[in-house]
Amino acid sequence: MADGVLQDKVVLVNGAGRGIGAEIAKLAAREGAKVVVNDLGAAVDGKSDADIGPAQQVVADIEAEGGEAVVNGGDISKWDDAQEMVQQAVDTFGQIDGVVNVAGILRDVIFHKMTEDDWDSVINVHLNGYYNVARAAAEHFRKQESGAMVHFTSTSGLVGNVGQANYAAAKLGIVGLSQSIALDMQRFGVRSNIVSPSAFTRMIETIPIKGPEGEARRKRQEAMTPQKIAAPTVYLLSDLASEVTGQIFYVRSNEIMLMSKNRPVRTVHRSDGWTPQKIHEHAMLAFKPHFLANDRSADYFVWDPV
Repeated sequence: MADGVLQDKVVLVNGAGRGIGAEIAKLAAREGAKVVVNDLGAAVDGKSDADIGPAQQVVADIEAEGGEAVVNGGDISKWDDAQEMVQQAVDTFGQIDGVVNVAGILRDVIFHKMTEDDWDSVINVHLNGYYNVARAAAEHFRKQESGAMVHFTSTSGLVGNVGQANYAAAKLGIVGLSQSIALDMQRFGVRSNIVSPSAFTRMIETIPIKGPEGEARRKRQEAMTPQKIAAPTVYLLSDLASEVTGQIFYVRSNEIMLMSKNRPVRTVHRSDGWTPQKIHEHAMLAFKPHFLANDRSADYFVWDPV
């Protein structure tokens, strides 16, 4: 554990009972961090009763390797729980230096059949929950003039997917949240970055397989393990990444991609102003060659992972 890139740092990882979050928590500990392992322990859809058993197992795994960790079973979608888990880090280990927002649920359904509860449940965990934890940590980061946040998004938001309007909206909202944190808190030495993971987890396992293309895609996904996501995340928490903030990284197996942000692609103007007809005849003709296709993420990322 000694001389790791997170030596003497304290990190809170939510959604760390299984999958990607668990691997991040364990690698952070191997790299010298003291870790608060948060997990509500609910099912993928967020409907089942809480079970902190998986988070307790992650803590046991960390301690078995000589690391330090504690369990937290709070619900990140609740303001008070988010405050308490950050305070637990400070009370237990004396400080907090990093936050990883990776917890999530799915309620996949085609848009015209999506219920209010389907929408609210996903937004509450992903967007409101990430805000709650980041906001709780921000007070400590501001006072100590240091800190790193890593928030998880998805290509469902960055590119697109079918039947995930709630999830895509939340995940793209997280990109805006991270960018705002990076801008607002850079004066205090606080960094905020995004990771979009591609790995086979129990969330991915719930997505139905349709036809030969779906089978092939599932085989590719199964080869992409959660462990591959841990190293880039831990790097972003470390002082090695002191000059990296406000960025979006897509991680797929051994590939790391820097994703673009929304910026102008093409500009047109008329000195005499616009009418709807002129927009159709002039602006759209100029813009059309630059339109991006309405791809699903599976349509775009078609090559096998490295």
